[in-house]
Amino acid sequence: MDWLGVVWFFGLFILLLAIGAPIAVGLGATGLFLIWKFSLGMAAIGPTFYSNLAKFQLLAIPFFIMAGLILERVGISERLVRLASLLIGPVHGGLALVAIVCCVFFAGISGSGPADTAALGTILIPAMAARGYAKPFASALVASGGSIAIIIPPSIAFIIYGVITNTSIPALFAAGVIPGLVVGACLAIPAYVISRRHGWRGDRYGTRAEILRALRESIWGLLAPLIILGGIYGGVFTPTEAAVVAVFYGLFVGVVVYRSLSLESLWGIIRDTVVSSAVVMLIVGFAGLYAWAGSTMGVIDRITQALLGLSKTPWVVLWVINLLVFLAGYILDGISIYYIFVPIIMPIMAAFGWNPVWIGVMLTVNIAIGQVTPPVAVNLYVAANIAKLSFDEISRAVWPFVLAMLLSLFIVTQWPALSTFLPALFGLK
Repeated sequence: MDWLGVVWFFGLFILLLAIGAPIAVGLGATGLFLIWKFSLGMAAIGPTFYSNLAKFQLLAIPFFIMAGLILERVGISERLVRLASLLIGPVHGGLALVAIVCCVFFAGISGSGPADTAALGTILIPAMAARGYAKPFASALVASGGSIAIIIPPSIAFIIYGVITNTSIPALFAAGVIPGLVVGACLAIPAYVISRRHGWRGDRYGTRAEILRALRESIWGLLAPLIILGGIYGGVFTPTEAAVVAVFYGLFVGVVVYRSLSLESLWGIIRDTVVSSAVVMLIVGFAGLYAWAGSTMGVIDRITQALLGLSKTPWVVLWVINLLVFLAGYILDGISIYYIFVPIIMPIMAAFGWNPVWIGVMLTVNIAIGQVTPPVAVNLYVAANIAKLSFDEISRAVWPFVLAMLLSLFIVTQWPALSTFLPALFGLK
């Protein structure tokens, strides 16, 4: 089969994407065709598809999605934005910095880039526009900040990576905290520079009474990530159990504390959770089938050996991998990238002795960039829809933030200790 299998493996999939097929359809159709063409065993299709989905850890995904939706619908995001605005005050780019701070914090609740973008974009984009910020700038900033949600725990991306590589999900969650803050700090640089150049400022500082009142109103949102992550790191519950706890915590806040969650809104949350989870699981199932076909054909081994043959210097191979993942982010979603590239990377990790937790964080930061790089830039589509902008307008405005995120990728890649420090501190492996 030699390189012919590699051509079929990538060529057919890219062709299907080029003619407009959804990613899940492209993965599934290519996988099924390869299994038929190369006689890999049609009887293996059902068990392989089922085994990709029948994993206990994946149960955390719909529950974290639902928890994020509940906490967003009961007004947590609005309260967090108000508190941050009162604290940051009238400095240049004040609202832009508020947006980044809120994106970082809400990431500890949602675990999803599009959800983070939607929850905060509906509040921050109109608020920034009302104070003179350019709408494309505000929208691109929120979309970029929203991508931090897949880096800071609880991260749906880390759950997927942990399932594929059999890496500790609690360790991955802990590993994502510092790199997520690094991404936020890097995004703050262009946000401040561009805002200062245009004279965009925040609002006034809050009085002590206003800050205390805002703190009281947002305390339930501030407690959410502490309860979720504290329970995981303290060994009280697993990530899957933590997701269920997060749902019931959100219901308690919405029904008992804020009393803003009605039966109608709860039904809408359940409906959105089912739709979002179905999309994720469909991609997981088909991507796993596609990856299995590639592995059985020997395509994965072929590409792995080619990458190992590029150089005996680990850093050269590492940055080639980063380049490939970055380019893949232009046309693929994160789940597909994990299932296609991680089986290729795993033998390379073993060969060079790379820490799988660090590599998982590096890949996730890279994939986060893919959420804002056109044409497949889901966060940009969400933000553009909120701001009622054309996709071209927001695409032009996002590139300073893409460069900032590339800087954060360089930092996370070059200094593995940023990813491994907290897992080691908590004794997570």
